Amino acid sequence: MVTLEELSRDPHPALAAIRPIGWVEPLGGWVVTGRSLAIAVLRDPDTFTVDDPRFSTAQVVGPSMLSLDGPAHAAHRGPFDSPFTLAETRRRFTQPVTDTVADLISALPSRLGSADLRTALAGPLSVAVVAYSLGLPQASAATVLDWYTAISASVTGVAAGREVTAEGAAAFAELHKHVASGIDSEGLLGAAAQRLSVDEVVANAAVLMFGGIETTEGMITNALWHLLTHREQLELVQADPSLLPNALEESLRLEPAAAVVDRYATRDVSLAGAQIRRGDLVVVSLAGAGRDPEIFPNPDTFDVRRSNARRHLAFASGPHICLGMHLTRLETQTAVAAVLELPGLHLLPGSPAPSGLVFRKVPALNVAWEE
Repeated sequence: MVTLEELSRDPHPALAAIRPIGWVEPLGGWVVTGRSLAIAVLRDPDTFTVDDPRFSTAQVVGPSMLSLDGPAHAAHRGPFDSPFTLAETRRRFTQPVTDTVADLISALPSRLGSADLRTALAGPLSVAVVAYSLGLPQASAATVLDWYTAISASVTGVAAGREVTAEGAAAFAELHKHVASGIDSEGLLGAAAQRLSVDEVVANAAVLMFGGIETTEGMITNALWHLLTHREQLELVQADPSLLPNALEESLRLEPAAAVVDRYATRDVSLAGAQIRRGDLVVVSLAGAGRDPEIFPNPDTFDVRRSNARRHLAFASGPHICLGMHLTRLETQTAVAAVLELPGLHLLPGSPAPSGLVFRKVPALNVAWEE
């Protein structure tokens, strides 16, 4: 029987064995790993809802666009939608992202350098950009990352059947005070407060903040890890930089930063022969869908020239598709392109692979380079 430790360390063999759907006892629910079946579940919120008391994120931060469906979901998401369209993302964020990446790269050691690019680049970049996007009051990247670490660990624990941690609750209380102090501004939070209560604004800002940090940090570090552990693929990108966007999509396909999303059956239904009962937990494995061999030949191979890499579901699908997907792509492409200019860039020995039950990324991206 598959274990939680296995699902956290390397879930892909187990996910392949149950494709397109199977019962996973340690999770207490069905796990969907086929891409077409995943899309069917994600696009049918009437049958497979997030609006359930067991939904892990809602237990930590309260109801938000992430944990509501139907008109309530639209009401919570609506105030935040327009600033994150593709056109608005490019217009509003290209220069700030470029400037922030340049500042962070310039702060790296200039000669015979080494660094953990998760803490030196990916984390601070994601915090700075998400704070800028929401118009949040100033707070240090370290402070926000401490909140984020405690809250995301609590969410992961709830998903594994544990209680909300005291650390997670305390971190959210601090975040609540921080976000609430920015609601009087003329920015996005102030506009949202015209339509939502303070608690609702804070809950939605929290899921946007930590969703933005998680997807960006994970996408940057996982992409660099894939490139640096597949030197022949890295050389293809270095020889033809136009391959970089597709290389990032291929990394997302193999290891999406958010590996799973939870849904709950609202009625008895059959899925690919599995008899789902009303109330059953249905976990959609975005990681499993990305390695569906019916869609992706040689699915475990990292191929920067893969023609359909962008058909992954790393940002989900349906009404809960990731609001900030255009922004995290912009941040990742800008950051990875800058890092790849460091001469002699290589992973240090023992650099860990992506891991995690709910959120999958490298715990540290330890690299070195030289002038």
